[in-house]
Amino acid sequence: MELRLLLFISVLAAFLGFEFIGKVPSRLHTPLMSGSNAISGITVVGAILAVHTSYNGFSVWLGFAAPYTPMLYGDTKATVTGLVTHFKGL
Repeated sequence: MELRLLLFISVLAAFLGFEFIGKVPSRLHTPLMSGSNAISGITVVGAILAVHTSYNGFSVWLGFAAPYTPMLYGDTKATVTGLVTHFKGL
């Protein structure tokens, strides 16, 4: 895609997200974030169980290398964003 279009979509998404979050009442914000964090926790537990049940050298390597693979191809921003999003829910 063209850089201008990607930049426009990113700015639009950030603006809309900020506007929508600003309109959510504080009484509702906590349960929504709680649900989001619970889903992140379920994902982590599922990943741990998947590695545990199929324990071999390749699965261990893949579990370790998967978050860092985009960094190898120069996409450090995606890696950092993914790791921050993943670990802030724990």
